[in-house]
Amino acid sequence: MLSAIPSNHSISSYSITHHNESIDKNDNLEKEGIALKIKISDRDVSQEEQKKIQSLKARDQEVRTHEQAHLSAAGGLATGGASFSFQDGPDGISYAIGGEVNIDTSTVSGDAAATLRKAETIKRAALAPASPSSQDIKVARQASAMANKAMAEIFQENKQFSDNEVKQEENNNNISFSV
Repeated sequence: MLSAIPSNHSISSYSITHHNESIDKNDNLEKEGIALKIKISDRDVSQEEQKKIQSLKARDQEVRTHEQAHLSAAGGLATGGASFSFQDGPDGISYAIGGEVNIDTSTVSGDAAATLRKAETIKRAALAPASPSSQDIKVARQASAMANKAMAEIFQENKQFSDNEVKQEENNNNISFSV
């Protein structure tokens, strides 16, 4: 299940009051020894918590972009949408911190050329994100092995076809006519 950030969680501007003086977000608050708190939906969030939220937001965006790259490149080989693992932030919102896309990696029975095309698509999908994970690289290697096996089958099929053509040619050259 995907989780969206509710629109009532705006933190684009803030101010705090200290000893009846207004301090806005551009002041050096640490120098003043003031613990910054940002209001998010009836709950104060410390500066440390805000850093954690920003980190989780960045990770969420990275994970979603990564998995979307897999989905886009996989085309019809994806067996569903992306699935995510989540972590709750200090603001109570769930952020994606991991994800995966399942892809059909089976061979195409009796069709080495189709298997080769499929292996190439799998490899493109595995390496589609800007920073492929170790699992993505493993899948790409498996797809390369699948492609190599399919190319060997295609080569063997072409060799057998070529050998049969040569035999047919030889048989056609050995025709004798008698009168």
